[in-house]
Amino acid sequence: MKNSVGIIAAFLGGAVVGGILGVLFAPESGEETRKKIVDALEKRGIKLSRDEMDDLVDEIKSQVNAEQK
Repeated sequence: MKNSVGIIAAFLGGAVVGGILGVLFAPESGEETRKKIVDALEKRGIKLSRDEMDDLVDEIKSQVNAEQK
């Protein structure tokens, strides 16, 4: 049972990260992209301040850049 929950959580986490990365690399302005991410998170009950959103974007960018090296 715990294994199934872990697999589902990993899948959902991967889907969220994949969605965020897809939006980050979309050909739109950064402001519009951040707005879409905030809206998507709020639909799931997650509220982020502007500073928290900026920190999240920076963290994702640094992880993507580290993986590309």
